[in-house]
Amino acid sequence: VQLQESGGGSVQSGGSLTLSCVVSEYPNDAYCMGWFRQAPGKEREKVAAINSFGTQSYEDSVKGRFTISQDSAKKSVYLLLNNLKPEDTAKYYCAAMRGIVWDCGIARDYDYWGQGTQVTVSS
Repeated sequence: VQLQESGGGSVQSGGSLTLSCVVSEYPNDAYCMGWFRQAPGKEREKVAAINSFGTQSYEDSVKGRFTISQDSAKKSVYLLLNNLKPEDTAKYYCAAMRGIVWDCGIARDYDYWGQGTQVTVSS
């Protein structure tokens, strides 16, 4: 399973971006797809996730600003980032999990990772 992210870039505070992740194949009929981010010197954190039933989950700091979605026919997962803040600056990663766990788990639960795409938000 291979994942490829795209859509990162540099924006000003309050701006928007849409990240895309194309997966070569789904790891399982039941799966979780997650978006994570990692800023320099910080741990990787889950931003949003969606499972094969379409159930979404979000980290508290992005609720109401970020939206995760998927298009199974295109084997793609998207993350719409609205009202971006400087603290959203990080490298964003797409990840896939074989199976489903409560709330789509944490980073160590994921089996496959993309290379990441950089998001930089200036004030």
